[in-house]
Amino acid sequence: MELEQLIDQTKQWISEQPVEQIYLAVAVLIITFIFFLVFSFLRTSKSNTIVLAGLSGSGKTVLFQQVRDGSSHQGTVTSMEPNDDTFVLHSDLSEEKKKKKPVPLHLIDVPGHPRLKPKLDDYLPQAAGLVFTVDAQDFLYNYQAAAEYLYDILTKAILVKKKIPVLILCNKTDKVTAHSKEFIKKQLEKEIDKLRASRNAISTADVTNEVVLGTPGTAFTFAQCQNKITMAEASGLTGNISQVEQFIKENVGR
Repeated sequence: MELEQLIDQTKQWISEQPVEQIYLAVAVLIITFIFFLVFSFLRTSKSNTIVLAGLSGSGKTVLFQQVRDGSSHQGTVTSMEPNDDTFVLHSDLSEEKKKKKPVPLHLIDVPGHPRLKPKLDDYLPQAAGLVFTVDAQDFLYNYQAAAEYLYDILTKAILVKKKIPVLILCNKTDKVTAHSKEFIKKQLEKEIDKLRASRNAISTADVTNEVVLGTPGTAFTFAQCQNKITMAEASGLTGNISQVEQFIKENVGR
């Protein structure tokens, strides 16, 4: 009985209100509901994009082919255009994984040619993670250029703001003369420390944001970065990419 009275009182109150006010209230409710849905979607959705970056010749394109096709197509490839594809990891297609619908991976290989490096800025906003490839075999010939490129990446505001995880991948470790990831890590940290001092911690690739890298007054280490930096070894040519796939699975929405 009390419920019926309440309903009747509500109907009477509504009938006494100006039509414009009722329309306004309904519009506010609809807009609030839509905003809630959009906000919920943005909170729960996670990017499925992984970006490959590094100097030309570091093996990014072969790595891209190995992750996508399970094959290096028998040879090295130098790309002058980004490789961009969406697919499911081969390991996610195994019998054990078929019970759960696999999440497609969006993989982007950004060319390492100096004139094409700026293309990286187009892809970082959507990245769930970044793989920076280093040629472990010819590292001593290219370590300064690799460190400079990595420095520019680590000081990009979007990378720091979104705390995009970075995997520094020592590629071509199947070669006898390849350097270990521990050696490469120490050399990159030393070189980045020199760059930090000479540039006053401002990236020439992103000077307007003035992102400070590391802890002032102390020798630079990757542990000082605000986003997670990890080291790994791989061989795109032979298919030894398990650590790359593990990084992808840890960071791609699934």
